[in-house]
Amino acid sequence: PHRIEGQKTAAFEICEALGDAPDALFIPVGNAGNITAYWKGFVEAAGTGLARQRPRMYGYQAEGAAPLVGGAPVEQPETVATAIRIGNPASWKGAVAARDESGGAIDAVSDSEILDAYSFLARCEGVFAEPASAAAIAGLRKRARAQGLGGARRIVCVLTGNGMKDPDRARALAGEIAEVEATPDAVRAALRS
Repeated sequence: PHRIEGQKTAAFEICEALGDAPDALFIPVGNAGNITAYWKGFVEAAGTGLARQRPRMYGYQAEGAAPLVGGAPVEQPETVATAIRIGNPASWKGAVAARDESGGAIDAVSDSEILDAYSFLARCEGVFAEPASAAAIAGLRKRARAQGLGGARRIVCVLTGNGMKDPDRARALAGEIAEVEATPDAVRAALRS
């Protein structure tokens, strides 16, 4: 119970930074503590006047580890997004409540969609997130293409982990990494080539 209480404060920080809750929040879902905690925080923020509204909550699981989407535990979950490779979330009921009470959704994204979003974040935003974090971006992109965003104008995507949690994935996607002598001249020459 203490973990959820601590994690909910991230919703307070979002409300403080934006001056209100966003219209929608996209978040990766593994053990489902984050979506549960953020929702709890937004409900409390609205109840105390820190926010005027509560966001629609959109949680995204990996297709190979999507027990909430399938409605039953997954015995052998499998995905490149190791942080959300959970077959039976501890906060299952809280995630369902967040989805239902907010009018949001919990859906799944493929490993391909996750890795595409992972690369997009690095390439376009310079953000080195772990693959599980990219599930939030993949979910936003998928929903925007398929169903639209229902008039949501202010959207927050939560990136839950740094890429250093899974450096092997970045190395695998990067291809061959150039080795450069550790001198200013060698680095300059490599940057020019």
